Amino acid sequence: MRLARFEHSGMSEWGFVDDSKVYPRPAGSGTLLDALALSPTDLASLRNHCRHPVELDEVKLLSPIPHPPQFIGIGLNYKDHATEAGLTPPESPVAFGFLPSAITNPGDPIEIPPFTDEVDWEAELGIVIGLGGRDIPLDEAMDRVAGYTLVNDVSARDIQVGDGQWGRAKSFDTFKPMGPWVTTTNELGAASDLAIRLWVNDELKQSSTTKELIFDVPYLVNYLSQSITLQTGAVISTGTPSGVGFSREPQEYLLAGDSVTIEIEGIGRMTNPVIATNPQ
Repeated sequence: MRLARFEHSGMSEWGFVDDSKVYPRPAGSGTLLDALALSPTDLASLRNHCRHPVELDEVKLLSPIPHPPQFIGIGLNYKDHATEAGLTPPESPVAFGFLPSAITNPGDPIEIPPFTDEVDWEAELGIVIGLGGRDIPLDEAMDRVAGYTLVNDVSARDIQVGDGQWGRAKSFDTFKPMGPWVTTTNELGAASDLAIRLWVNDELKQSSTTKELIFDVPYLVNYLSQSITLQTGAVISTGTPSGVGFSREPQEYLLAGDSVTIEIEGIGRMTNPVIATNPQ
């Protein structure tokens, strides 16, 4: 199933995407966040009682989790990315936090402020937590995952290097496009071998597979829950594969007028234009 937030006829709503149609949730069924904590059986029951569908091309898709209770990034988590960066793969997950205020919708612009000129792209698989918890056993970790979404971990590399840490450089307003929806685990399982790609202006820049993950989905849920009580709707962005701009020769960065598209097999595709906040 694919769970989406959307705008239609001036109203924000959520529902289920099926082929070219969106089926709005049944009346009185709560928020999308509420739905993420439901069992697969209860979620399927909701789907069976949806209201009359609307065409997908008649709605504006919104970020499915606009205010996650926790928004966690994982650094250097693809073997091919570690190789291109010339770094030794970490022995344990490198976890850090994003500010939820950085999240923006599919199709909305990534805004480059005037004080950075090294804005990079990073296609990432986002884990969306369903029923949360603490100290989740490894063999129960997948029971706590509601599904997956796409995250573009846009990063100002010059700010990242200057600050000496990653949080601010990856949390500028609009720097975390997320969407187009949440695809549930009954379709994708542990997301262990999904193609992941990113294009800038129709030029393929990243092409890999989640098989390259150093720490996979159940491991990350188990590991993080040892120190963090994961909450329903938490998003864990699992790192990016090779092909980012700063590792290229010569280095490449996003410019106003560019367009960035991410695609992950079994989830979908998301495109965002790039603009300058203060064009000269």
